[in-house]
Formats: sequence, C-alpha cells, structure tokens
Amino acid sequence: MRAVALPAPGSVPPDVARRAVEWLIELQAGPMSDALRREWTCWRAADPLHEQAWQRIETVNGRLAGLSAPTTAAVAHAALAPRASVRRRQAVGTLAVLFFGGGTAWTVYQRTPWREWTADLRTGVGERRSLRLDDGTRLVLNTDSAVDVRFSATERRLRLIAGEVLVDSAKDPRGRPLLVETAQGEALALGTRFTVREVVTDSGLRATQVGVFEGAVRVRPRDGESERDAQVLQAGQQARFTASAVAARSPVVEDSAAAWVDGMLVARGMRLAAFVAELGRYSAHPLSCDRAVADLRVSGTYPVADIDKVLETVAAILSLEVQTVTRFWGHQVVRIGLAPRGGPA
Repeated sequence: MRAVALPAPGSVPPDVARRAVEWLIELQAGPMSDALRREWTCWRAADPLHEQAWQRIETVNGRLAGLSAPTTAAVAHAALAPRASVRRRQAVGTLAVLFFGGGTAWTVYQRTPWREWTADLRTGVGERRSLRLDDGTRLVLNTDSAVDVRFSATERRLRLIAGEVLVDSAKDPRGRPLLVETAQGEALALGTRFTVREVVTDSGLRATQVGVFEGAVRVRPRDGESERDAQVLQAGQQARFTASAVAARSPVVEDSAAAWVDGMLVARGMRLAAFVAELGRYSAHPLSCDRAVADLRVSGTYPVADIDKVLETVAAILSLEVQTVTRFWGHQVVRIGLAPRGGPA
C-alpha cells in the first residue's frame, strides 16, 4: 500500500470524516464479505483524502490501544443501531470528532458519555421509550436518557446515567425495595409514580430533580451522614438534591412536569430562554435565544416532535424571527436561534 502523509487535524472534510467512521462501524459489524471488502477498497482508492482519513483512524486507534475498551464498545453499539437512527448518527458524529478533532479529541474522549451508549436502556435525542420491567414496574425514558437495571434478591435498583425517567412502581411480591440511583444519591419509591431527572443548578452544580405524582419518595444525598439528611417527598411535591444536601420542596403538577411522556412541552409564563433550553433537549441541532429577548414569556402546549414548527409558532406569537446559522456552504447547521426581527444572526 502506498505511503500517505497524514492530514493535519481538521483538514479532512466533514463528509469524508463521517464516511470513514461509518466504514469503521460497518467493518466491525460482522464478518467482512468479499463484496464489502471490494467496496471499502474502492472507496479508499477513489480519492487521496479517503485514504488519508482511513490512515488517521488507524493511527488514532493505535494511540488509544491502551484505552480502547470504551472506544470499542462505542463502535460496537453503533454497529448494532439501525443505520438511520438518531443513536447511530450521534455515535458517528462523536467518533468523527475523536478521530479527526486534533487536540480536542482527547477532551472528547474524556467527556463522551460512553456509559450512556452501553446502558441497558437508552434513547437518542428526540426519542422516548416506554417499557415494563419483569416486576411490573413501568418506565418511560425521555429524550437522550440512559438507565441501567440491576435487580437482585434483595433490591430493585435503577441507575439513571443521563436524562430523565418516569417510574410507575409495581408492588414486588418478594418485598424488595425499588430505588433509583443517580450520581448525587438515591430515591426510594414508597408505592408511587414519580420522575427523576439529571439537571444543572444555576450555580453550575449537577443535581437530581425528583417530582412525585402519586404516593411518596424518600430522597437521600450520596454524602449524607445520617438519616436526618434524607427527606420524604409527598405527592404534588418536587425537590432537587446534590451529593450533599436536599433543596427546599416546591409544588409539582404532573400535567406539565410529565407532559413529555405524551410528547408535549407545557409552558406557563416560562422565560423564553428557559423554554428554548428545554426545547433544545429534543433537538438534533443546538438552539439559542438572543439575550435581548431572553426574558419574554411563553405559554402554551407544544409538540416536541416538531421543533421547527414550535420555533416558528413562538416566533410568530412574540414577533421574533428564527435564524439558522450554518457552515460548510449550508450543509451543516451550527445552531438555530430566536432573535428580534432584523437582528444579527
């Protein structure tokens, strides 16, 4: 094979980088047929950039040899995902940054949520999933969420790795408690229907938010030193907790807090900035809001499955405009934002 100089990080066009990653995933999906090998070989020979891209993947793979378990798992799980699925596209995009992102690749490697890709249950951006566990408990996973299920002889434990989950707990004939564990602590179901969500506080700390709709839930921070650090939330209450403390309780209404189960986002006088941030959880592209209009208020019920329509509707109501910023001659959307009419993109 001819020697090819490796391209500088970032010099490989995005479409070539993504296609090279897609080839890596295809080749890891199972035994390589003669037809697939010929197609792969022809693709590499069709353009010098194709060969350069492939050699960069092989080089970065060599650098990560001692750390390859998460990378291998990510490629394997991407191979299992349907070709047109959101999860597959996300995996390709993240791996493309890892292989072709230059100095940022190592940061991506450290920050990429590998555990989400290998979780027992997961959803992609914009997806929801409803299922019933062996004990009869019903779970609904919100957008971009991941949960591990760990049932034993003594307990039923769910680990929320990312995102949000609604739990409709079933009574266990064996009397095992049902717990939802997060990075900040755990929530013990006391015969109940509730949501658990990963959030970031105004001060930048990661926290867990629990909203109770039926029954009660006992929440306990991970670093709590005694039972006095735990609190019991009753139906109609919600609270956030960090690893060290539980914040004050506040009212919660299921019709709005869990409207996502039915694919809706309910806003009642919500700041536009907060509304856009919440809507962004369901969007394949980053959403933004101009500071000049961030404090405008939004009310109504909106379908999260049609982001473009929601943005157009809100823009019309508030006399704003939707601005789309792209690069690579319009082939890649950088962000979509709401801004004053006639304002800069």
